Amino acid sequence: MIQPPRPRPGDTVRLVSPSAPPTKAGLSRVTRALREWGLRPQVAPHALDRAGYLAGADADRLADLNDALADPDVRAVVTTRGGKGASRIADLLDHAALRRDPKLLVGFSDATILQLAVLRETGVACLHGGVVSWNAHRATPGLVESVRLGMMSTAPVVLRADPAEPTAALTTSGQAGGVLVGGNLDLVATAAGWALPRLDGAILLLESIGAGLGLIDCLLTMLLRGGHLAGVRGVAVGQFARSPAAGGWTVVDVLRDRLGLLGVPVLGGLPVGHGFDVRAVPVGVTAVLDADSGELVVQPAVS
Repeated sequence: MIQPPRPRPGDTVRLVSPSAPPTKAGLSRVTRALREWGLRPQVAPHALDRAGYLAGADADRLADLNDALADPDVRAVVTTRGGKGASRIADLLDHAALRRDPKLLVGFSDATILQLAVLRETGVACLHGGVVSWNAHRATPGLVESVRLGMMSTAPVVLRADPAEPTAALTTSGQAGGVLVGGNLDLVATAAGWALPRLDGAILLLESIGAGLGLIDCLLTMLLRGGHLAGVRGVAVGQFARSPAAGGWTVVDVLRDRLGLLGVPVLGGLPVGHGFDVRAVPVGVTAVLDADSGELVVQPAVS
């Protein structure tokens, strides 16, 4: 577990698009916020490229990301949005550069697979944060402040479960401690066997959007049957948005059925995912999950 140095006022932050392209307006919102925090945002050369649903060619997206990881003047790397495409380059990251000069990788959704690869190969902590060019409708003050604190503060992050969130019904009882690893379920499953770190002794973080119940079942079953979840000490569940009910079951029923096989404490209802007013959370650092109090306390990603 390596906590990279926190970016300080005056430091350079590079914005990259390893997945889908952001809008110019969205990118402007992010750069404006970073400047307000005293940071110096730089936009990577190919951040606004387009090739189908991708932010340009694989080679260009990878070059932007690896250049940011290797540049000694860059103190944090922020992905502009999710989408698809990061899995096509996650195995080609310049991990040697990141080991020599640890720096924070910020992103969520499709960036999950990049963060998993980084944790597997280097142990450098990341920030699972709802950037997505800070969508004008979802960029609540709480979300933006949580990203700022996650990047620039060395205080622990405390996430409290929301009883109104559907996945809150998954909460069991008990406490568990371990390194927090995970993110978007689709990418956790995609990473299995090549980019997924070992999860024994870990707290597994899961969220999803738009996945059908059958797909969620398949992904979790594959992770279970493949032994990838062996040794998990607890499960922290965020938002599972836009998963329609089927056959009388809801997403909560499927999650309870699959996650219950682990026999570990589960804390649901956490403000992590693709919904409104979510929060950033460090991954790759130790966390304590308390299902009884409804809190997940995570050590900072930065030092």
